Amino acid sequence: MKTKTLSRHLREGVKNLSRNGWMTFASVSAVTVTLLLVGVFLTAIMNMNHFATNVEQDVEIRVHIDPAATKEDQKKLKEEISKISKVDSIKYSSKDEELKRLIKSLGDSGKSFELFEQDNPLKDVYVVKAKEPTDTASIAKKIGKLQFVNKVQYGQGEVEKLFDTVKAGRNIGIVLIAGLLFTAMFLISNTIKITIYARSTEIEIMKLVGATNWFIRWPFLLEGLFLGVLGSIIPIILILTSYNSLQVMFNEKFSGTIFELLSYSPFVFELSGLLMLIGALIGMWGSVMSIRRFLKI
Repeated sequence: MKTKTLSRHLREGVKNLSRNGWMTFASVSAVTVTLLLVGVFLTAIMNMNHFATNVEQDVEIRVHIDPAATKEDQKKLKEEISKISKVDSIKYSSKDEELKRLIKSLGDSGKSFELFEQDNPLKDVYVVKAKEPTDTASIAKKIGKLQFVNKVQYGQGEVEKLFDTVKAGRNIGIVLIAGLLFTAMFLISNTIKITIYARSTEIEIMKLVGATNWFIRWPFLLEGLFLGVLGSIIPIILILTSYNSLQVMFNEKFSGTIFELLSYSPFVFELSGLLMLIGALIGMWGSVMSIRRFLKI
């Protein structure tokens, strides 16, 4: 496209915005409200995904080794576990290390367990992690069938519920966001359709004198782009100014837990860029869908 032609399309796109002031305001307002809701949902979903990832990373299989197993038997067991597909890592933890971990996890009430340091009743353990946390249960079942395994622990029942809850939450979030985006597309499409209808005679004349469909389409496409970008400004400003306070308040309340919000940077800048991109895309899509019927002459 020539620079002169592009400049003409840009001027026409801007003129269309000022020429239809109230329609422009209505479209921008619709995009603003929609993107604000999308931004809130995206913030919640992305942080929920962050929580879920932290939880999933903590999911592990604790393989308690039979006390009768020799060092050679333990080595053989480790080799057999490593051969199981989808196993990511295997870490050995002696019974002394297990006792220290237990005492530390119980805090002050764990001091009573220090009496067992001379006669430790715990077992040596292999801590196994899966490449994909959702494969934890199937791997645990396979390990449980191996020789020299006394007991396998991985939070059976709770782990499956956790993964199901996370999956359901992600799916619900995706459906809600898709619904909001569709609503924004519909509103922009109808708003632009009204302005195009008012200029249908002009479009028909341009077609009759030989203007191509894309020559007619570009100003409206750019108008939709401008509407989407303008509609994303307020949601972006609100996210940039409010997320940091929300993060500080939330992280102070849940300090030391897995429930910590994503860091301000680069999260808010990535989200801001995503909202502007979504606004631009739905604006252009609305324009394309609106003008399509008027080009069929």
